Amino acid sequence: MKLPRKLIFRSSRKATGRVLIAIGVLQLTGCVVGPKYHPPVVQAPPAYKEVGDWKPAQPNDQNLGGTWWTIFQDPQLDALELQVNVSNQNLKAAEAQFRQARATLRYYRADYYPTVTAGPSATRTHVSANSPTSTILRGATYNDFVLPFDISYQADVWGRVRKNVESYREQAQASAADLATVNLSMHADLAVDYFQARSLDAEDQLLNSTVKDYEQALELNESRFRGGIASEVEVEQAKTQLETTRAEAIDVGVARAQYEHAVAILIGKPPAEFSLPPLPLTAPPPHVPVSLPSELLERRPDIASAERLVASANAQIGVAKSAYYPLISLGASGGFESSAITTLINGPSGLWSIGLSAVGTVFDVGRRRALNDQARAAYDYQVAAYRENVLTGFQQVEDNLAAVRILENEAKVQDEAVAAAQRSLDLSVTRYKGGVTSYLEVITAQSAALSDEVTAVNILGRRMANTVLLIQALGGGWDRSGLSERPECCGKLSSSAGSN
Repeated sequence: MKLPRKLIFRSSRKATGRVLIAIGVLQLTGCVVGPKYHPPVVQAPPAYKEVGDWKPAQPNDQNLGGTWWTIFQDPQLDALELQVNVSNQNLKAAEAQFRQARATLRYYRADYYPTVTAGPSATRTHVSANSPTSTILRGATYNDFVLPFDISYQADVWGRVRKNVESYREQAQASAADLATVNLSMHADLAVDYFQARSLDAEDQLLNSTVKDYEQALELNESRFRGGIASEVEVEQAKTQLETTRAEAIDVGVARAQYEHAVAILIGKPPAEFSLPPLPLTAPPPHVPVSLPSELLERRPDIASAERLVASANAQIGVAKSAYYPLISLGASGGFESSAITTLINGPSGLWSIGLSAVGTVFDVGRRRALNDQARAAYDYQVAAYRENVLTGFQQVEDNLAAVRILENEAKVQDEAVAAAQRSLDLSVTRYKGGVTSYLEVITAQSAALSDEVTAVNILGRRMANTVLLIQALGGGWDRSGLSERPECCGKLSSSAGSN
């Protein structure tokens, strides 16, 4: 008995509705497999060991801010630092990696939705008159216009898609933190190189000033030699001292040129197109506010990146577990087919089909178990790497706190040594002019005074560099709020988020 056409259509529509309802129920009631994520527990000390009598951070200076280098109050440094965000190539590479991670996340987010394809076709066919097909078609010529649509959708019943998207979302956030890490590193490297160049400018200024003093001493000895008061040996000793110091002043230029070239690269310029005007370093480094060790976990982008990778690895355990459950897929196709283009979109030309399938692995020789073991091992690795990263962060803060504190004390002692050496030199010059001692005593006192002054200049340069490294160890002005909860929706990472 042939059923009426309307009845067939209603039955098929009911069947389609039932399939869609079944898919919806599975989506809503399906469980998400895999462990719930909890950040790894790390032990943070209550205070830094090397902080000593360091002034604690006040509520209004807890955060150094994105432009942390302004704490040094150096306009030349400020101008150079601003060029890093625009032209530094390492920063551009890190930003490209972040955009790549963000695009990968968008790719896997598409698994939440069905895939629709269309393949329209138009053919004209002539059947052979001697064809073994139906006698009705022999020698016939006909057209076939088809406008099909196919829909495929894999139901996320066990949370495989959700866990996969979660994993790549955490990786995108880790990539954003990596970008902030590179940004902080580039700014810190620039500041260190800049202060090293300024320290060498101060040393060069000191040596050139000393050369002038030694030239006067040589003239004095030559005058005394012509007057028969001094010997030729003393003249040659003064000349040796002068030329040695001149050579030292020239040698400073080698390291100074290298630091200038390094600054040029950091701001994205060829060294030939950049010049750093000499500016001797004179002022001591500023005070850096230091917060509690526990806050370091929120303020260092490299630690945040490591923690996000732990979260990503945790989500991958869920992805691996979902392999134990069947894949439920919905497939549907429909469209229109007609021998005439004018009747292609008519109701009678319609065609459709819909189906549901479930595919499960029955036996795989332990492959799924190996995949789960691999995911758990990867998670354990990321946890260990995260905790090691935290410990390294604490170490770097302690190292630079100790360096800044010890160098400050050393600078005070060295200043006393410089003053004592200068007094000794003044006495030796007076004794030499009075004929009480030889010029060798003056040379010895000059060498000691110059050595102490050069050491004092170098200590100041080291103090500036270690202050920068301390700021870097503390995370600059960055904090975890710079990580977007949905990095795939963000545009280009702003300078405030990336440079903090």
